Amino acid sequence: MGKKVTVVGAGFYGSTTAQRLAEYDIFDTVVLTDIVEGKPEGLALDLNQSRPVEGFETKVVGATTGPNGEGYEAIEGSDVVIITAGLPRKPGMSRMDLLGVNAKIVRQVSENVAKYAPNAVVIVVSNPLDEMTALAQIATQFPKNRVLGQAGMLDTARFTHFVAETLSVKIGDVQTLTLGSHGDTMVPVPSRCTVNGKPLAELLPADKIEELVTRTRNGGAEVVALLKTGSAYYAPSAAAARMAKAVAEDSGAVMPVCAWVDGEYGISGVYLGVEAEIGAEGVRRVVETKLTDSELAGLKEAAEAVRAKQADVADL
Repeated sequence: MGKKVTVVGAGFYGSTTAQRLAEYDIFDTVVLTDIVEGKPEGLALDLNQSRPVEGFETKVVGATTGPNGEGYEAIEGSDVVIITAGLPRKPGMSRMDLLGVNAKIVRQVSENVAKYAPNAVVIVVSNPLDEMTALAQIATQFPKNRVLGQAGMLDTARFTHFVAETLSVKIGDVQTLTLGSHGDTMVPVPSRCTVNGKPLAELLPADKIEELVTRTRNGGAEVVALLKTGSAYYAPSAAAARMAKAVAEDSGAVMPVCAWVDGEYGISGVYLGVEAEIGAEGVRRVVETKLTDSELAGLKEAAEAVRAKQADVADL
């Protein structure tokens, strides 16, 4: 029995994620859904016609979905569902500005996922990320380990890119880590950042590191401001696809993700950006890494900021 993965939302983010997943050639089927009639079917046809060129066997299936759950039968039996549905940011908008409108969309999608793919691992990428991940878990009523969010992979990738660019070194030589929330309370972890094994703090002055941290925190907004319409999708889709791959392959890869934290770092009862071991059942375990006092304080602060907002989503 081959693996099946669904991407909900066929915008730039969703369609690029579907393309990456298909080109991995590890799934039997990639399902792409959208509420815009014909769009997912057209993209699926186009992607399928790239198979002879790229040499992958994975089939892509497009399905238009309706307001009352029409079309969702296409996702039946999915092992992984990636939720990209929702509105992207416009210049000047914060991720939190999307809360009300995207909550309705994510709740409706999640209820249909629970109905048609009750054993799936759900990866949420809709913004505001931490809150939408919590909402998807409430709406699906899935075990918390089977609902996770994509943020830390992306923020860490942005941080790594900025460090490599600043020091003119290869991407592969740089290791960074960001935890906390996807947004204002993001917690970069300089103590875990190295270049060719050397601590970043030995290579860059503190103020320059802080500058890169700020740029990472505003990484999405920087792209949004340049694009004028829409938001980032190449780096975010790469991150989501890698998470889905880790689930499909039951790999146990350790990645920074938005996961349910229950006691780790002395924090309980909240979805938060932490490192976690990812496998077929979603989050196998949260991996606690050694943090400095100030990094741990930042993580606890992020947890409280996110907790306050996640408490509100249950009613949305």
